[in-house]
Formats: sequence, C-alpha cells, structure tokens
Amino acid sequence: MRIALAATCIADAMFPQAPKAVVTLLERLGHEVVFPAAQACCGQMHVNTGYLADAVPVVRNHVRTFAPVADGEWDAVVVPSGSCTGSIRHQQKMVLERAGLGAEARTATAVSERTYELSELLVDVLGVTDVGAWFPHRVTYHPTCHSLRMLGVGDKPERLLRAVEGLELVPLDQAEGCCGFGGTFSLKNADTSAAMLDDKVANVVGTGAEVLTAGDWSCLMHIGGGLSRGGTGVRPMHLAEILVSTREAPVVPGDRQEVAR
Repeated sequence: MRIALAATCIADAMFPQAPKAVVTLLERLGHEVVFPAAQACCGQMHVNTGYLADAVPVVRNHVRTFAPVADGEWDAVVVPSGSCTGSIRHQQKMVLERAGLGAEARTATAVSERTYELSELLVDVLGVTDVGAWFPHRVTYHPTCHSLRMLGVGDKPERLLRAVEGLELVPLDQAEGCCGFGGTFSLKNADTSAAMLDDKVANVVGTGAEVLTAGDWSCLMHIGGGLSRGGTGVRPMHLAEILVSTREAPVVPGDRQEVAR
C-alpha cells in the first residue's frame, strides 16, 4: 500500500521519534510511506477552544494537503494520534460546512474516510497484530480519551502489544479514566487537571511497569511530566516506538536515539 503520514504538530515539534517509528514500521511491513511537506496542524486546538473561524484556513490546508487519498493516489493516511484522527473525522467537515465551503467539506469527508489511527491501520486495514517486534520490558497501556471514546479503537493497541516478543503487558487500574490533560483544559483548570494526573500517575506506578505507552504523545507528555517529577523511573513511549523495536534494532526506553532504518 501507499500510505501518507500525518505526523501531527506536537510530534513533529517535540516527539519526532514517534512519526519516524511509524515510517520505519510500515516500511518494514512492505509499504511505501509518503510525507506531504505542506502538512501542518489538523485544526483540533482551534476547534476545541471555540475558534471555529480561525480553524478554517488550518483545516483547508489539511484537506488540500491530503486530498490525494480521496483521489486514489494514496491508499490511506496514518496518524500516530487518536485525538488528531478524531478531529479529522469529526470536526473538519463541520468547520468547512459552517464556513460555506461545501465542496471542500465533501473532500474532507472523503479524506477522513481513509484516515486511520495507527492501531486501526495495522489491525483493521493491514490485517496484522504481530509486526515482528521485540521489546523485553514490563509495559502498561493508557487508552487515551479520544481513541477510546471518539474512535472506539477498543483493544487493538493491546492486541498489538501482546504480540510483541518479550513484552509483559500489565493491566492499568482505572485505565479508562482521563489523565487530566485535555489540551487547554490543563491550563484553564489546572487544579482539577493536577488532581486527575496524580491519580493516573499513582495507578501507573502501582503496576510496577518500566514503560507507560499510549497512542498519543500529548497525553504521554502530560503523564510523563508527573512520572518524571515524582522520580518514578517509569518511561513514557508511544505505541509506535515499541512496535518498531526489534532484536536487530532495539529501542531503549527513554532513549531518543534515531530509529534504525
């Protein structure tokens, strides 16, 4: 398949090891990955904070950039983020329709129908759960709110993790509880956010895991901050970073080294 990567702005700016891992993983599975250079933000930040008019040029850029998937030039778009995938599916059409851009709204729908969060692409589209990974560590998984509630990815990430050689997957108590990030929620409601984070950190530490994984670096950033300040030693890692690890090219928890190609 020919798959376009929407890296997400937070990963591009702060955690590039995640989209790089997606590229390496998909190429290892025999697929061609395309990186459209014009991509930027999907518009989620603007929509979630009520700036719908300001979101229009951002959303238009995303739709135009990834429109080739609607024309069949690419087979799919992959996004290493449940929240950004959710925005592409459930917000972009609404933003464009509200702005009176009907034709672009229809293109947005076509693009969204071929856009997948990483675990969705692997399990539902490519039909794989065992990607040939090796990661000999004790891991716990946090299902992020958008992937859980908006996308309904279910147990796909856990199925992928259970197939990783050497990995011990331990259940997380109150896993479905929000970590307290919520983008600007953590700034506007800092005390509530901090209390939610404390609960999540305590539950993560209680698993005895070496690594906390999830499908969104935004949530991992938030929880990882709490884990770091507490001196817990638990390392946050994106799902893609674990799935790309092999015996020949192992990924070490907490190491931002370049992923071997």
